[in-house]
Amino acid sequence: MADLPNSQLKKDGVENLKWPHLLIMFPQFYQNHLEKQLKPAEYQTLQSLVYLLQSHRQVSIELLASVMPYPIQFESRRRSLQRFLNSDCLNIKSLWFPLIKEILKAKFKKSKPLKLVIDRTQWRAHNVFMLSLVWEKRSIPLYWRLLDKRGCSNICEQQALITPVLELLSDYEVIVLGDREFGSVKLASWLSSMDVKFVIRVKQERYILEENSDYIRLSDLGLLPGTRFYLSNVKVTKQKGFGTFDMAGYWRRKYRGKEEDEGWYLLTNVGNLKQSIDTFKSRSGIEAMFKDCKTGGYNLERSHANNQRLSSLILLIAIAYSCAVIQGQKIKTMGIQKYVGRLTEYGRSIRRHSSFWIGLYGQAWVVGMEFCQDIITELMRIRRNKLPFFQRGMRAMSFILSMF
Repeated sequence: MADLPNSQLKKDGVENLKWPHLLIMFPQFYQNHLEKQLKPAEYQTLQSLVYLLQSHRQVSIELLASVMPYPIQFESRRRSLQRFLNSDCLNIKSLWFPLIKEILKAKFKKSKPLKLVIDRTQWRAHNVFMLSLVWEKRSIPLYWRLLDKRGCSNICEQQALITPVLELLSDYEVIVLGDREFGSVKLASWLSSMDVKFVIRVKQERYILEENSDYIRLSDLGLLPGTRFYLSNVKVTKQKGFGTFDMAGYWRRKYRGKEEDEGWYLLTNVGNLKQSIDTFKSRSGIEAMFKDCKTGGYNLERSHANNQRLSSLILLIAIAYSCAVIQGQKIKTMGIQKYVGRLTEYGRSIRRHSSFWIGLYGQAWVVGMEFCQDIITELMRIRRNKLPFFQRGMRAMSFILSMF
């Protein structure tokens, strides 16, 4: 059988696909806002950096300067990036907050409360204190501060982190989630005074006081694997000036041979046991996001930037990360995620890949064709017996391209 001619390939759609020639693929509302907010040179630089983050998954200024396709000497590229990351245009409130509002309008319903997770991550001299929004079993950064110290935050720093976000989300009901580091009665009391709901895990050594009872330590309440409880209106400190709260207890039962080391003791005001537990379970989204930003995604831990540049790099990550999640959602909605990654795996009860992963590598899949088009076209011509499968894959590529 003779080789399939190029004319036949073109007829069958192999050479008709519109390949991407843009560096970055922002959603339209991102483009509209960023073009208005930034100067032309700043906007183009931002596009280039987000593209490099998505394709190389590195935030080291040295590495970004190495791969940035800007026809000047390396040292000039590095200094240019440093100046850009130090500039006032990369302001969280003016550049990122309006995009958050647009994401909320497009992806969240006002009838459902927003789950905000407060957490902190530290490596070397960097201490990143962050408030994020739970989304797609992950979370996206809303606001962050870099603490000039090691260790835990205090109540003043926590209030300074949460207040701007509460102002931003004033039209929404929110629930603040925090792990044991934030199991402070002062924080709970302040959130209550702001009419904000919360679910905060506290240490089992804490004492509580029920009505007509003596103080008892949480670890003495008899919480065991597979059990739970809910206590209303308990006092969790002997200090005067603080009101009463609810206390939920939950210890996951042994499942598939795995057993948790200890249970959860949750300080809350949401009103019932099930909502308290289900809401707190979503707190793990920020752990997944931190992993995506570090070794599992953008390798943030490799950055040696100072605090101002690091904050700007986190802003770029937030933009790139949210773009990838939005694109991954669209790919899943179109039902073509099987062309990007495995859907299922033996022994796993949930899908293998998140919307972030699907969006990140879906973009890499189609952008890579720009540089390998002639090679791939020749491969398809040689393996002409697989042409129907190639056509379906090309159609999936065209769907992904249509999102941009």
